[in-house]
Amino acid sequence: MFLLRQLMVGIMVQTLIVGGALFLPAGTWHWGRAWVMLATVAIGSAATMLLVFPGREDLLRERMKPLVQEGQPTADRVAVLLFLLFYIVSILVISLDVFRFHWLPQPSTWVSGLGLLLFVIGQTIISLVFKENPFAAPVVKYQPERDQKVIDTGVYRAVRHPMYSGFALLAIGMALWLESFMGAIVSCIPIVILAVRITIEEQFLKQTLPGYPAYTQQVRYRLIPFVW
Repeated sequence: MFLLRQLMVGIMVQTLIVGGALFLPAGTWHWGRAWVMLATVAIGSAATMLLVFPGREDLLRERMKPLVQEGQPTADRVAVLLFLLFYIVSILVISLDVFRFHWLPQPSTWVSGLGLLLFVIGQTIISLVFKENPFAAPVVKYQPERDQKVIDTGVYRAVRHPMYSGFALLAIGMALWLESFMGAIVSCIPIVILAVRITIEEQFLKQTLPGYPAYTQQVRYRLIPFVW
């Protein structure tokens, strides 16, 4: 019952945030690509809830906690709030570009199609993060009460912060699918904020989580394989 309730709340919240940021600035409901995007968000969220979270209600409860928590470094509080702000801004820019200002030419059909593929891949990577990491809290903190340990399996073998990698693909892919190069450019701002957050998170984890310094030597790349 708890899982079903959280499933409905999670899908509703994501749909309202993304849908509101897309349709309100557009001033119209007649935007087929946006409806496809909302359906993809809803289906991806439902699949994650139904396939990943059963038996992991503790992780689901952790994910539902607020973005500002006790024990969270101040720098991370600032970073996560800035990230949320600019993520919403990046979605607003897509609508404003497509329907009002036309800042840049629209992507070609194959580029926008690639965008949808990137979005789905990003969603999948984030789902694999939840499958692999039962300690994937929304904030930077140490969880000794849950016997937190370093996760170095699955997608964590490729990069140290695969959730952020998935988000980068998701954000850029959304903008391209919705035919906005300007949106893709602006979506780089929350991605850069996540890159800054990585330095905050790693400094904290090296000091608090046993085994994390060794993990950083084992997996060299933070966000992009073979790059950084």
